Amino acid sequence: MDLIDSARDSIDMAAYVLTNWPVMKALSRAAGRGVKIRIYLDNGLIGQKAPSEPFLELIDNPDIAIGVKRRGAALMHLKSYQIDGRILRTGAANFSASGLKKQDNDLIIINDPEAAAEFRRRFETIFAGSEPLPAAAQDRRRSFFAPQG
Repeated sequence: MDLIDSARDSIDMAAYVLTNWPVMKALSRAAGRGVKIRIYLDNGLIGQKAPSEPFLELIDNPDIAIGVKRRGAALMHLKSYQIDGRILRTGAANFSASGLKKQDNDLIIINDPEAAAEFRRRFETIFAGSEPLPAAAQDRRRSFFAPQG
């Protein structure tokens, strides 16, 4: 969480899975400091279980933009983010408790503006093609996470 807590300007995150409470809390703290946050999520887990309170904080925060992969789009399996156009965090670990603590995954942190810029260019493309979370839902807990078919 130290990387996310170090953000001053922006975080662009692509997350196949985003269930780790400390990661979500760090993102909320960053938004509270005025950091511009965009999160691109895979749609595969939507509708499978009730959201956690930290996730609800993210989707209810007007300062956090969240996009979801469109159905039928290419598999999105990223677990990466860039911070302030200078740091790229990537690897095989999902942003989940097991992915970050129990599984044998690699984690690569690159302090290089060119690497962060390359990720951001790709992120711009996938985020622009995403679907927004349903903003008009009366009850986000039920309507957004209801099974979709």
